[in-house]
Amino acid sequence: MTARKDGPTALIELKHVTRTIGDGVLTTLVADIDLRVEPGEFVSITGPSGSGKSSLLYLLGLLDVPTSGKVLIQGKSVPADDEVMRARLRLKLIGFVFQFHFLLPEFTALGNVMLPMRALGETSEAAMKKRALELLNSLGLEGHAHKLPGQLSGGQRQRVAIARALANKPHVILADEPTGNLDTQSSEQVLDVLRRLVDETGRAVVMVTHDLDLAARADRQIRLVDGRIVV
Repeated sequence: MTARKDGPTALIELKHVTRTIGDGVLTTLVADIDLRVEPGEFVSITGPSGSGKSSLLYLLGLLDVPTSGKVLIQGKSVPADDEVMRARLRLKLIGFVFQFHFLLPEFTALGNVMLPMRALGETSEAAMKKRALELLNSLGLEGHAHKLPGQLSGGQRQRVAIARALANKPHVILADEPTGNLDTQSSEQVLDVLRRLVDETGRAVVMVTHDLDLAARADRQIRLVDGRIVV
């Protein structure tokens, strides 16, 4: 199955993308994938363990490069050998949320959210702090900005991670099992945040999940088996 072809230019597009690893005996992670991610859609990716879900997400997010095929960002092909360009595109256009929050323990929630803005270096310290506070407040974290990650619950830490992913106003959020370590209530909160990002801001969200109930609440479901899209 390929993505919808409604829009003239997809946010991210994979054309006949294959990724293999290994020397001699090759392992195929994903095979001949065609996929478009459009603005304002929520896509879920499911499949059995080892089916290539995370590998596909890393290719979409420019964290990995294809062995063959092309990755296009806003209609422009991204050279596999230009790591500087790929890093800049990741920083400006793509936000990542993983199963583990990866917050730096020595930084407060506020400090963690400001990190991507500092790395991009396009705004003042005051403006970075203002945006970080606004993001935290919008995710129900009023009063928690100056707490360290160890002082927050699992659901709160994951919402800080989402705020950090949104810091540079990305066009798409890529989430790899974002509720995998959370209880049912916290999972619902995180899914609600992702859903609102699509409905209220027009961003795209691509979420890898093993939870079929959560996956069914996306706009479009993709199922992988042995590195190929089957649904």
